[in-house]
Amino acid sequence: MPITRLDHYSFRTLKLEETNAFYVDIIGLTIGYRPPFAFPGTWLYNGSHAIVHVVGIDPENPAATTDYLGERGDIHQLGSGLIDHLAFVAVDLPELYGRLKNSGLDWTERTVPDQGLHQVFLTDPNGVVIEMNYPASEAQAA
Repeated sequence: MPITRLDHYSFRTLKLEETNAFYVDIIGLTIGYRPPFAFPGTWLYNGSHAIVHVVGIDPENPAATTDYLGERGDIHQLGSGLIDHLAFVAVDLPELYGRLKNSGLDWTERTVPDQGLHQVFLTDPNGVVIEMNYPASEAQAA
């Protein structure tokens, strides 16, 4: 049973609108079709594939989410938990810089020695660290 690809990652949030704005405006994903679940949320797409499933939690009715997905602990929890970060491979580093320029977000970046890889680290509205990976040549040109 070999794994052929990572399908998606999913997380729960009380900050659905802010989360959508981050992943659309900064990361460049698009909001697309999501089945009509009884709880709020969005599926964020890269092309035709929904790679981020955002599960909204209604603080007035958290049972709408937990009845379907089960309990996962404190609904006010933030951050990546045991997972340090999630990473995307991308191209067009200047486009990311343009998106970040007026966003008010902080970020850090570094080029990995001998790997031809430039990394930009951002934090989403839920405290989840996102790593954007670009060819190091794009950082040198920028």
